[in-house]
Amino acid sequence: MVKMTMIARVTDGLPLAEGLDDGRDLVDAEMYKQQVKALFKNLSKGHNEASRMSIETGPYVFHYIIEGRVCYLTMCDRSYPKKLAFQYLEDLKNEFERVNGAQIETAARPYAFIKFDTFIQKTKKLYQDTRTQRNIAKLNDELYEVHQIMTRNVQEVLGVGEKLDQVSQMSSRLTSESRVYADKARDLNRQALIRKWAPVAIVLGVVFLLFWCSNDMLKLPSAADGLFIQGKVSHYE
Repeated sequence: MVKMTMIARVTDGLPLAEGLDDGRDLVDAEMYKQQVKALFKNLSKGHNEASRMSIETGPYVFHYIIEGRVCYLTMCDRSYPKKLAFQYLEDLKNEFERVNGAQIETAARPYAFIKFDTFIQKTKKLYQDTRTQRNIAKLNDELYEVHQIMTRNVQEVLGVGEKLDQVSQMSSRLTSESRVYADKARDLNRQALIRKWAPVAIVLGVVFLLFWCSNDMLKLPSAADGLFIQGKVSHYE
């Protein structure tokens, strides 16, 4: 049976719509919803390996398809036919794009298309019973095959995202530390230059000061002699 359905924007993981009655009869429903949000977060960071994938989680399987900017995801029992799950998602995708395609990029708040739940519930009822003539015909439809769709474990998928996040954080930390190291290296070089040339600068300063003072002292007698001569001339006049 189809247990849960969620639709989100891939670029930022923003949830756009979901089945409103999903999880009422589901044990640990909140845990699975948190896993879905984590998957959407990974997808928004580009951690997706395929546009169609099945991900095993406990007694259930997440199936998702990515089309354009949107991810369509459902959670079903492990015994539920994979082919029907993906055809269910295809039906949701086609209708969602037809009705809301022009507004997907501009949606700014979570569950902006919550009214799409009406179509989700109606479509889910069609796919619940795998023994109906309609669903048997879909299972026998050779034009839609799912053999090539990869199946992975949820811990493996989420673990890849976590490892990539850790690598990204480590890279950022190393970049920051290298900048700090470069700044400290510049400060140490500056201090080394000061220690090396400061004594020379002090000696040169003292020499210059002494030279300047000696020149002033040599000029003073000449000035006094000039005043004395000028006085004598004035006296004779």
